Amino acid sequence: MKINNCIIAVLSSTFLAFGLYHVHSLSGVTEGGVIGLNLLLEHWFGISPSVTNFVANVICYALGWKILGRVFLVYSGIATVSFSVAYRIFEQFEPLWPQLYNMPLVASVVGAIFVGVGAGACVRIGGAISGDDALAMGVSHLTGLKVQWVYLISDLVVLMLSISYIPLKRIGYSLLTVIISGQLIGIIQDFDISKLRSRQGDPRQSD
Repeated sequence: MKINNCIIAVLSSTFLAFGLYHVHSLSGVTEGGVIGLNLLLEHWFGISPSVTNFVANVICYALGWKILGRVFLVYSGIATVSFSVAYRIFEQFEPLWPQLYNMPLVASVVGAIFVGVGAGACVRIGGAISGDDALAMGVSHLTGLKVQWVYLISDLVVLMLSISYIPLKRIGYSLLTVIISGQLIGIIQDFDISKLRSRQGDPRQSD
């Protein structure tokens, strides 16, 4: 376990919580997986994502632990607690951009950036902020499928359920969010900084 990775787990989960509260929860544009499930339960039962995210993650991490190991569990635990604490703090303040409800295309893209970067940074260090991250990483490890495609499958299931409270047109925007965020997570996970540094240091790469 590395201190730098623990810091990344805290910062990435806080970044995601910020986007989920200030963008997704107000815009009518949702996410798939556990993140979308959190919003679904909040809408129908009034349960805060700070609670549902924690419970769902405990269940999913218990299943993923055997596959992904102890270090994964440590980083994921730090990220989960950090997300719940951060979201609870953000709930004490008024939303920054309430007008996003009338700007679903902007909300879908901005929200995807928060989810993709936040979750992607945590996945890269071997941890998961939410249960769908844990499941996606586990399934990817077992099947060899790229993690972004595993995300897409699980997200589509939740999006179908979300039709019960989100207009079909906004589900389309949500699908855009799912696609963008999943691809961002895959890009961040696969990014090899050592290759970038070697190219910068290689005189053959410069003219």
